[in-house]
Amino acid sequence: MFHSFFLNRKWLSWAWLGALVLLAATWYKVELDVQINTWFGDFYDAIQTMLTKPGSVTLSQYLDLVANFAKIAAVYVLVGVVAEFFGRHYIFRWRTAMTEHYLKYWHQVRHIEGASQRIQEDTMRFARIMESLGESLLRSVMTLAAFLPILWKLSESITEMPWIGKVEHALVYLAILFALFGTVVMALVGIKLPGLEFNNQKVEAAYRKELVLGEESAERAQPPTVQELFSGVRKNYFRLYFHYLYFDLIRWSYIQFGVVVPYIALGPSLVMGLITLGVLQEIVRAFNRVESAFQFLVQSWPTIVELLSIYKRLKGFEEQIQIENISAQ
Repeated sequence: MFHSFFLNRKWLSWAWLGALVLLAATWYKVELDVQINTWFGDFYDAIQTMLTKPGSVTLSQYLDLVANFAKIAAVYVLVGVVAEFFGRHYIFRWRTAMTEHYLKYWHQVRHIEGASQRIQEDTMRFARIMESLGESLLRSVMTLAAFLPILWKLSESITEMPWIGKVEHALVYLAILFALFGTVVMALVGIKLPGLEFNNQKVEAAYRKELVLGEESAERAQPPTVQELFSGVRKNYFRLYFHYLYFDLIRWSYIQFGVVVPYIALGPSLVMGLITLGVLQEIVRAFNRVESAFQFLVQSWPTIVELLSIYKRLKGFEEQIQIENISAQ
């Protein structure tokens, strides 16, 4: 899964230089996000000034602010689109490296359950999810590095917390604690999902294989056999749906409640009129960015579950290749 791409001389340029390109694009998008956060502060302060003191801001100044956002957003879109295009090529090169490696042993492992699916489908899914999760993790780390100091500075004037009282830099500690709480809860609630996803791939592979054999032989894929295999697929899916039911309930409840957390924390400061509308927007956006960065596992848990399932399938496939090689010797 990794050696065939990152340690293969043929793919070294794509593997490592490509990763650097994606890293640079991710870093630049975070920097643009910081600029957008600052713009929100200036924009909403201007709106507050216009509403409280009519005529204090001219139409030209207002349109200049809008134009500044358009410039930043245009660059963000351009970088994002180019990075997505490059990322898709990066994923396919990774898949190609794995495919070439596995096909060298096809004559030895073609009898393994789901061998064709692992080479044709699992390689692409593995490369795609690894690239996506890797980029998300890097973005979370870079977002923390960029927005944590901003939130720290913005929270200097926010010292009063509801029901708690005075706490220095309270918003920073609140974002960290709330994110850690969600991460632990999601990990505990979703602990059964990786195993169920892995079993799901196994029963789907058995069902698919019988149907494929039925295309070549009239004796295969007979109704009793197919119905039994599909019954196993249905049973596992229904178990999976049940566990995702309470997992999604807790996950989305947590995420939705997180939207109002900074507004609750800012309640005393807003009531006393200690911050402007622009500062409010900057604080809320910075808080959300820091909180989301710490919530990497919460946001990505369903994808991680899928990745663990694919990893177990490919790992088992590679172990079978090693066993076949040892037996051949």
